[in-house]
Amino acid sequence: MTSMLSEDLEQIQATAAAQIAHASAESLEALRVSLLGKAGTVTLALKTLGGLPPEARKARGAELNTLKDTITEALTVRRANLDAAALTHRLAAERLDVSLPARAEMAGAIHPISRSMEEIAAIFGAMGFTLKDGPDIENEWNNFSALNIPAHHPARAMMDTFYLTGGEVLRTHTSPVQIRTMLAQSPPIRILVPGRTFRADHDATHSPMFHQTEGLVIGRGITLGHLKGCLIDFLRAFFANPDLPVRFRASYFPFTEPSMEVDIGWNRKTGEIGAGGDWLEILGSGMVHPNVLANCGVDPREFQGFAFGVGVERITMLKHGIADLRLFYESDVRWLRHYGFSALAQASLHEGF
Repeated sequence: MTSMLSEDLEQIQATAAAQIAHASAESLEALRVSLLGKAGTVTLALKTLGGLPPEARKARGAELNTLKDTITEALTVRRANLDAAALTHRLAAERLDVSLPARAEMAGAIHPISRSMEEIAAIFGAMGFTLKDGPDIENEWNNFSALNIPAHHPARAMMDTFYLTGGEVLRTHTSPVQIRTMLAQSPPIRILVPGRTFRADHDATHSPMFHQTEGLVIGRGITLGHLKGCLIDFLRAFFANPDLPVRFRASYFPFTEPSMEVDIGWNRKTGEIGAGGDWLEILGSGMVHPNVLANCGVDPREFQGFAFGVGVERITMLKHGIADLRLFYESDVRWLRHYGFSALAQASLHEGF
């Protein structure tokens, strides 16, 4: 770029052009500061304008502005050229040879929770149960009242947890799906309901979000014997022990009557399932309360049924010797490689026998 400049300014421009043309990426910024910075050559020349007569000031100011624009443009062009050269070098250095074989990667694994839910579904599927699903956000009727848990009921204390602004609640169990099913279809009903549930608990054996699997059977002539046979077969298949000791104890749940806790034999000292003389509570169950049937439009004088619920994390920890529930949700790949399962191995009803 040519311009009519004073001899001293032409010398500054020529010197600056030579320096900019040979500047590296590291030195270019320092050169800009030495020319255009607060104490730069051009800036200091601009500060002398105040001592000149008006006409000379006008002419000198125009020359300095032209010089400043010329130097600025030269700096911009040099910066662009340096950036382009650096990018070209980087692309050449990081270029991949696509003809090379792919890098070996660790195979993925099925999470133990997912695996347990597959196994539970396989076992109950062989008994004729159908899988059902429902929303995580439920209304108060489906989650509490229809299950014989009114607002004043003490059982709400341990389940009054995550409420939303519209009055809905994050479901505290998968039982609302049982209510939805009974409202939508007539007996006979035989369903299995796996899914996420939410309660305000957090420690080594509790999580604010956990998984539960519930079952519901409604029909004519359903008895406590059907419930016991169903759960004994399930527990012995899941823990791969055909002689697993199973005990039923009287308990209380507002949605079943009579209600029973189910225990399995284990060794308190070694943690071995099915051995020793100790008992370990494993799930809750009972005959569906007549009030629950009536709330869903099912005549309790004609139909009876049973229900049960099991925490998936709990039985998974017992089956695979996992001591801390929080490890399930830490997303540690090393942990998953140790406790995970092959994605190609489907859950089988007779796995482990």
